[in-house]
Amino acid sequence: MASLGNFYNISSVLLLQGLELPLVASLPAFLFAMLSYMIILFCNLILLITIILNKSLHQPMYLLLLNLPINDIVGSTALLPQIINELMWDTRTMEFSTCVTQAFFIHVYGVGAVLILSAMAYDRYMAICLPLRYNTVMTHGHIMKVISVVWILNFILIAILFYLLLRLPRCKSQMTHSYCDNPSLLQLVCADTTVNNIYGLFITAITQIIGVGLILFTYLQILVACFRNKRSDTRSKALQTCATHVMVFLILECLGLFTIISYRMKDLSSSSRRFIGVTTLIFPPILNPIIYGLKTKEIRMNIMKVFWQKVLPF
Repeated sequence: MASLGNFYNISSVLLLQGLELPLVASLPAFLFAMLSYMIILFCNLILLITIILNKSLHQPMYLLLLNLPINDIVGSTALLPQIINELMWDTRTMEFSTCVTQAFFIHVYGVGAVLILSAMAYDRYMAICLPLRYNTVMTHGHIMKVISVVWILNFILIAILFYLLLRLPRCKSQMTHSYCDNPSLLQLVCADTTVNNIYGLFITAITQIIGVGLILFTYLQILVACFRNKRSDTRSKALQTCATHVMVFLILECLGLFTIISYRMKDLSSSSRRFIGVTTLIFPPILNPIIYGLKTKEIRMNIMKVFWQKVLPF
């Protein structure tokens, strides 16, 4: 058992596991990380600017969508600059406070993505299944309330998660991961983490019930409504919008579940676990704005409009 002195003399600097890449792979990995971060920032900022600058897109669907690139930028910025710095300088140390901050925003990103996509599913349900009530229910004020609930609930859930973590004594400084998250920080604790584990499972369960449950319900209702609609053009547009949304949700769910499961697979190598964790914070933020930009006609047209007017005014 660790002595009481260890709880007070433990270093405030953590030693990260590192990516453990061979020398020949370090430069390609650095270039990939740098390029990925640049693409994430560029694509998500383009989507943000397009929605903000075009009043025609100031509709409930797009006001909710606006939160997705914000969330993607938060998640990728929490991770990728640190990964890039590690690959460039082979730096494997981090202040404990910085590590906790990184972990906090990584978890905010994960929960936020599910809640935002759930809110967008609710909007599509109202638009397609209850079109006569849509304009009276989905007012600007109501949308602001939905967005506020999403972010407040997100921050409360994650704040409690990290309060439960920080109340425990830490007696280790050697991380088993190349970046910081709640499971890796819990491994530094020399105390009973049962409450933390239960609450972590609670967050996973509640987000999955809200996310998967709401999306399954809404899209089943939408499919029924679409096939009852006799107008083929209306049905086609509704199904295309829903297909885009479902595609984004499935990508997030698959990568997120792989990451959660990887922590519970004892036979999985640490390098594989780190790779799975990093992909969850790289691929969705890259794919989300591209998918919405290419699959949503209104956004695609307005992106071109912004590009030609603001970037190439001549």
